[in-house]
Amino acid sequence: MAEIIQKDGTWTFDGDTVRIVPGSDKSVSLLRKTLGEVALPLGALAGISFEAGRKSGRLRLRLRDGADPLLQITGGRLEDGSDPYRLTVENDRTGVAEYFVDEVRNALLLDQVETGPVEGYLLPGPALPITVGAGDGTATFDGERIRLEWNWKTEESKTSGGSRTFGLEDVEAVEWLPSIGLEHGYLRFAVSNAPTKVPPKYDPYAVELWGFRKDPLMALVGAAVVARMPHPYAPAPVDALPRQEPAALTSASGGADHDTLLRRLRELGELRQAGILTDEEFATAKQAVLKHL
Repeated sequence: MAEIIQKDGTWTFDGDTVRIVPGSDKSVSLLRKTLGEVALPLGALAGISFEAGRKSGRLRLRLRDGADPLLQITGGRLEDGSDPYRLTVENDRTGVAEYFVDEVRNALLLDQVETGPVEGYLLPGPALPITVGAGDGTATFDGERIRLEWNWKTEESKTSGGSRTFGLEDVEAVEWLPSIGLEHGYLRFAVSNAPTKVPPKYDPYAVELWGFRKDPLMALVGAAVVARMPHPYAPAPVDALPRQEPAALTSASGGADHDTLLRRLRELGELRQAGILTDEEFATAKQAVLKHL
């Protein structure tokens, strides 16, 4: 087992999982402390690197696209201090960091882990229930319902309608953006039957963020919701895909040559493997093609 312990946190690797525990040092970000321990399966990793520096180095994990709902919603906009997959390494521990990198890389090679996107989240997201107060409101999510409540800094157009409670099934999309310079950030929910998008300051389905200490925690609320929504890279449901009837697959077979029919058989096999055709549909379509061989 490989392990590296720093003020920033502790990383361990047992050959299957990278376990990340944030440090208790006052320099560790509030987001990382609130998120807590993260168990990262090897299959979620796309790579690992160590960058040496003058005063300290940086150990960094790169995840496969779509593996983590937190990274999915933050889209690379988390500042380094809030990134749970980054570890500051003191120069006297450089050798340990390099050993850790070698161990993880060797495991990735031995397991032949792919680096491309995944079709389902490999991490569960933040623990529930979760409540965060920041900016002009407080957001709560219990796994089924989201509640937005306002404070004394909220615009009257929001407070006049009272707090908002809506179900996970009503959420079509979630957006999170940090404050950058003079531009305010926000956590916004796109809700069905509420298509109008006004600025977050006036949107009753958005919490406006002003760049204060607790702002990044709103990303955890967004990640918890996103983790329970359809994955962006998941295959489309079978019912949503145009399906060819067996007759349509062979309608031109009267003039088709042997190679064309063999190609259609291969395509049918791929459709079955992808779950687009059931075993029964595959068998029926296969028989229809075989009649013309």
